[in-house]
Amino acid sequence: MNIHPSAIVHPNAKIHPSANIGPFVCIEENVEIGEGTIIENNATICSNTKIGKNCHVFQGAVIGGLPQDLKYQGEETYTIIGDNTVLREFVTVHRGTASKKQTVVGNSCLIMAYCHVAHDCALGNHIIMSNATQLAGEVVVDDYAIIGGGSLVHQFTHIGGHVMIQGGSKINKDIPPYTMIAREPICYCGINSVGLKRRGFTDEQVATIQQVYRTIYMSDMNVKQALEHIQQTMPDSVEKNYIVSFIQESPRGVVGKGK
Repeated sequence: MNIHPSAIVHPNAKIHPSANIGPFVCIEENVEIGEGTIIENNATICSNTKIGKNCHVFQGAVIGGLPQDLKYQGEETYTIIGDNTVLREFVTVHRGTASKKQTVVGNSCLIMAYCHVAHDCALGNHIIMSNATQLAGEVVVDDYAIIGGGSLVHQFTHIGGHVMIQGGSKINKDIPPYTMIAREPICYCGINSVGLKRRGFTDEQVATIQQVYRTIYMSDMNVKQALEHIQQTMPDSVEKNYIVSFIQESPRGVVGKGK
């Protein structure tokens, strides 16, 4: 086990023998750090945090800190980081509250410098958050979402999978899957066709997604009518069903089309 002599590690922390703990790291009680994970100097891993294997936590990051929620009363809650995830310099991830009990960042995510993931957020896998993006409490981000740098995400927002969001965005509506989101105020700007093809989506799958969104955003129907028309006229597919259920289940409503 490679633990620098200047690191402070609580006796009940469970650290895999292959993990690497750098200078002046602080690891509090009830922490688990997995195989091959690297914790760089001056990072703090707070109580009730579990970090998976082959992760990399960079200098100055604080993982598992107390939530910035006035309703938090010291209840036992957790922070969970999956495998192969990178948390860059000065990233902060806060533990959960009584609401969800835990904050989760999934596998193979890249959370760039100065990003914040607030209490009870749930991030899926293969997510990229560019520098200084800020997630408020209880945000949900689905797999393969990319959020541009300096974006601000309102609490309880749901960001769908495979989206591409412009840097500096103010996100106060749900972002439906497979879309490109940009401008000020943010709006639907088409589908993320380049990203989808890079991830192996077929031409048929991309065409289905395009057809669904043309009906939702480019027809004269309102959203409810558009979804009913899609359900009645298009065959079931994973992509169609994901989009329809996402929008139907959105309490905040989804981002609109540009003018």
